[in-house]
Amino acid sequence: MGASMTMHKGTNVAVPAGAVRVEVGRHAAPGAPDVDASALLLVAGKVRSDADFVFYNQPAHASGAVRHEGKRTAPDRVTDTLVVDFGTVEPAIDRIVVAASADGGTFGRVSGLYVRVTDAASGAELARFDSTDATVETAFILGELYLRQGAWKFRAVGQGYSTGLEGLATDFGISVDEPQQTPPAPPVPQAPAAPVTPPQPRPAAQAPAPAPSPVAAPAMPAPATPVAPPAAAPVRLTKVTLTKSAPSVSLAKQGGTSGALRVNLNWEVRKQFKGWGAKLGRAVAMHADLDLDLCALYELADGRKGVVQSLGNAFGSLTRPPFIHLDGDDRTGALSTGENMSINLDHKDLLRRVLIFVTIYEGARSFADLHATVTLQPQNGAAIDFSLDECTVPSTVCALALITNNGGDLTVQREARYLVPDRGVSPQRTIDAAYGWGMNWTPGRK
Repeated sequence: MGASMTMHKGTNVAVPAGAVRVEVGRHAAPGAPDVDASALLLVAGKVRSDADFVFYNQPAHASGAVRHEGKRTAPDRVTDTLVVDFGTVEPAIDRIVVAASADGGTFGRVSGLYVRVTDAASGAELARFDSTDATVETAFILGELYLRQGAWKFRAVGQGYSTGLEGLATDFGISVDEPQQTPPAPPVPQAPAAPVTPPQPRPAAQAPAPAPSPVAAPAMPAPATPVAPPAAAPVRLTKVTLTKSAPSVSLAKQGGTSGALRVNLNWEVRKQFKGWGAKLGRAVAMHADLDLDLCALYELADGRKGVVQSLGNAFGSLTRPPFIHLDGDDRTGALSTGENMSINLDHKDLLRRVLIFVTIYEGARSFADLHATVTLQPQNGAAIDFSLDECTVPSTVCALALITNNGGDLTVQREARYLVPDRGVSPQRTIDAAYGWGMNWTPGRK
């Protein structure tokens, strides 16, 4: 299928690829609602369980067949991407629905909404459907990948919902747990008025007699009561976006009190390169030597301090202090899952504060022309995300978020603060001085 050819609603096309990237995109416009991509893995039109729903709060299917890769922002568009690996789709699954939901408004306020399917290996476009008739909808089924005679195809759907992602998800059998106001207690039905007789004291002879001793009987095993397996917790669709006007949030209030808190940093190159057009992936390829490092300064409750970073192989640990672990060193950002770090919330009482920051190791002199998005995803609870402002200073280190222990609850504060190191001063020393960590630094390598 040619890149310039778009599909009409209801049409289908073959998908000759072992794995595909499904990109849900829109024009970048001030005040437009945010758009989130999701996927539902179906058997005979329904999910088997809530685990068959892949979205920002549940970003990977257990089979590995579908993965939510997150958002990318370019000068002209915002995209949210899913990856589907047909080789690991379970045999029972016959359809994968691709949906979009609007956060903060209706799709009538979203321009340029589309879904695009590309070969994950070659990047070749296999299908594209542009949605142009949205009005009051807050969720859309844009398309579906379905199995027909052993081969996968893509159908353009364009079916809207005015009930948001919750309505769409429940339509396919997902149980949704959204925080709600406690309803007032229903009024107690009143019986017709009647004379009230005050309670009379019982004579002592009417006091309850002690229970008679049980008669001895042959011991019989109690009948086994079947124990129902614990029901899976309903999925939560809530997410939090931190802004300048609302820069902080309590993890506990979002349900993030245990398990691993995953911190993800993704970035894009804003600058357009002459001769390469607006194809962002190719622009990033020209910056293949760009290396951003996600790092964390930590202070434990007992006063110990340190840093987690790839420099010096200080990757940390989830199971022992500092209970923070850096997954690895990613040099691509936009072409994979970015840089990832995990914080063990089961040991949050042992953490006093954590400052998450990013440095430029090589490949650029400042964060200018780079657009970064930070997502904090608790294992249990709502996702927290924010974007960095445009960098207008020669900064090589940026404070992203400060996590502080407030009486056992962790508060996440958006920092988004670009710092400019003095000549001869490392980015790490610069951020240490700005936040008063008070550590001694020596040169390191990776």
